[in-house]
Amino acid sequence: MFFSNEVQIQSNQTHWLCGSYVRLSKEDIDAIKGGKDESNSVTNQKAMIRSYLEEHPELELYEEYVDDGYTGVNFDRPDFKRLMEDVKDRRINCIIVKDLSRFGRNYIEAGKYLEQVFPFLGVRFIAITDDIDTGRQQSDSEQFILPFKNLFNDTYSRDISTKVRSHLAIKRKNGQFVGSFACYGYFKDPADHNKLVIDPEAAEVIKQIFYWKIQGLSTERIADKLNDLGILCPMEYKHSLGMKVSTNFRTKGKAQWAPKSVLRILKNDIYIGTMTQGKKTTPSYKVKKIIAKPEEEWDRVEGTHEPVIHKDIFDVVQKLLLRDTRISPDEKKLYLFSGFLCCADCGMNMVRSRRKYKDKVYSYYSCSGYKNGSGCTSHMISEKRLYDSVLQAVRQQCRLVVDMSRLLKYAQDLPDDPNSLHRFDVQLAKLDKEIAHNQEMKIHLVENLNSGLLSREEYQELSAMYDKRIKDARQAKLNVEAERNGLKDLPLEGEWLKTFKKYQTFTELDRMMLAELIDFIEIHNDKQLTIHFKFADQIQCVQQYLDSLPALREKAGGKN
Repeated sequence: MFFSNEVQIQSNQTHWLCGSYVRLSKEDIDAIKGGKDESNSVTNQKAMIRSYLEEHPELELYEEYVDDGYTGVNFDRPDFKRLMEDVKDRRINCIIVKDLSRFGRNYIEAGKYLEQVFPFLGVRFIAITDDIDTGRQQSDSEQFILPFKNLFNDTYSRDISTKVRSHLAIKRKNGQFVGSFACYGYFKDPADHNKLVIDPEAAEVIKQIFYWKIQGLSTERIADKLNDLGILCPMEYKHSLGMKVSTNFRTKGKAQWAPKSVLRILKNDIYIGTMTQGKKTTPSYKVKKIIAKPEEEWDRVEGTHEPVIHKDIFDVVQKLLLRDTRISPDEKKLYLFSGFLCCADCGMNMVRSRRKYKDKVYSYYSCSGYKNGSGCTSHMISEKRLYDSVLQAVRQQCRLVVDMSRLLKYAQDLPDDPNSLHRFDVQLAKLDKEIAHNQEMKIHLVENLNSGLLSREEYQELSAMYDKRIKDARQAKLNVEAERNGLKDLPLEGEWLKTFKKYQTFTELDRMMLAELIDFIEIHNDKQLTIHFKFADQIQCVQQYLDSLPALREKAGGKN
């Protein structure tokens, strides 16, 4: 690139056209903000070089070149490239820097420029504080020390990189945010930039995106709606707030919402309060190529910040993303059951069709495997029958859960029932008494041993027996406490109960209701349904507890 047949500048020339080169890395910027290394600021580097030029009239400043915020471990810097272009075009023949570390911290590359490129092109190089000037005759000691200075600069850069990587890794594992910009929907906390706080305006957009997805819209349609409504995409929104961000996804003068950006939001667990970082890395401090890390190596910490989306809603959307959630061709009327139906025999999706009979149009669902000739039967069911059956089942499930909630509260308020939580307290008190009794007996053993009533062998045998009784009682106590806490922690007003209670007075089905209450619906060949409701584990746990209370069923009139 640099080597040509141009005549080299003569070493005895008396006038030099100089390029002043200044560099400041991100680490230098952080150090200056922390009150350290102010001498490396851009202003101070420029001032030092200008003062040096004033003391050397043979040096004339052609232009100043500044790379602010660029690492010295490589030479892929915009103003350094511009400097070298001016060198090649013979506009300058002297380069001045504050010190060697400002020129670069890569031992091999810096040595290549100083020992090969610059001498060949006849370029004079001056590093002020290191007292290096290739325009004067250098002693053997100066020539010997120069490579070591470059090596020290390289080592310093490696050490800084190691410390920074280690520091960031600790922060990520502790759930602290370490990115340059907060994710769309959040701001960095002004009081602590390692924490996130909700951006109310962007958060409302995110909630709308999740709502539209649950309603059955595709990511393409959601992106179109956002653009039609004039809602700024994440990058343009950040620009509107004065943030200097760039992206590789811009394809027009003004970036717009795209299906991929919508999908990234729908799949990002940061919106449920989980901080997931460390997805990418670089091989070393010299190689800046970004490589993806395996998912098991990501740093994921839950509950680090306030969520925008409830986890139940997020989980619903993740399942919908895996299903066929089509909307009608006119994109206005949404298919209510799209993504929820499957064949009970082959597991394939049920597809919606329409049939006209005597001037009336009927809608029905049938197995997609049957339509594709897989050998399954049609499992056909009319949309009306399906709707009525699901409506009735959901009403029944809501009534069941509300009744269970009432009985659960009633049961936990029965202190005298032998099967209530009170029985655990009685049992724990007995075990405490047993432990205290055996500890007291051990004390008496020591007294009997000292008084000669027991031999050493008898003492050891009896002491081991009491130790075992104490150990067994303590283990039994742990088991009782675990069982009591398991029942005591049965949620009286958990999210699952609140969800069902919310729909106890509904009159018709909608997609939001289906998404919150139902996992999927199996259609059998005899038109029967198997509805898999959400929160089945919680409901079963409460039901088992209620079934263990016969006295409760008598007092509650036999309801369970």
